[in-house]
Amino acid sequence: MDNAVYVGLSRQMVLRRELDIIANNVANADTVGFKVESLMARTEPKAPASNDGAPRPVKFVLDGGVARDFGQGGLFTTGSDLDLGIEGEGFFEVLTDDGPRYTRDGRFRLDELGRITTQGGQALAGDGGGEIVVNPEDGRVTIAKDGTISQGENIIGRVAVVRFDDLSVLEKTGDNLLRNTANLDPAPAPDVRMHQGMLESSNVKPILEITRLIEVTRAYESITKMMESSADLSRRAVERMGRAN
Repeated sequence: MDNAVYVGLSRQMVLRRELDIIANNVANADTVGFKVESLMARTEPKAPASNDGAPRPVKFVLDGGVARDFGQGGLFTTGSDLDLGIEGEGFFEVLTDDGPRYTRDGRFRLDELGRITTQGGQALAGDGGGEIVVNPEDGRVTIAKDGTISQGENIIGRVAVVRFDDLSVLEKTGDNLLRNTANLDPAPAPDVRMHQGMLESSNVKPILEITRLIEVTRAYESITKMMESSADLSRRAVERMGRAN
């Protein structure tokens, strides 16, 4: 197998991964708080398969990881008292059995114990790091722009919202949650504004993603044709050498 086919295969593998990422973006275009992702490709110099006139080194295309755009999504009204939309750079902190997790998904509810939780049942963290518990019999829950939670004239807690100086430390763990992979703790996000009865939409732009999907598909087809042409040239060369002998 010659170098052109090796390089083509490396490019095909990266394009296949990019197709998966774009398809995931399109599938999550209506997911609350979802952030659009894109593939980061890189090249890696390697020695050629043979040295008969081949350039040194041959540069193969590799998957360099996934980049995530944490840009603000639009806010839309739901009217639910426990729906919260974040305006600004920050994340809700939720408590799980595996440690704290972070999300922009503000679809909260009350469980049977009166705790404010995510749709998956993880407790929303308060400012002090503990759970937020309300008594449904004490009246309507009101959440101010700074996250202060009240029932009537009684303040019962404050929603914890944090920020990260380096967003690359956040890793997806499923259920629209992110994990902090660094040793440094997140900082409070005092400038964030919370909007009760609203949610943040995904920042995916479907038309742009579909356009990317078409472009990547065409690139994949082009690489396939190039590899077929290269294999056909090699086959013809072998046939001619055989006839000459």
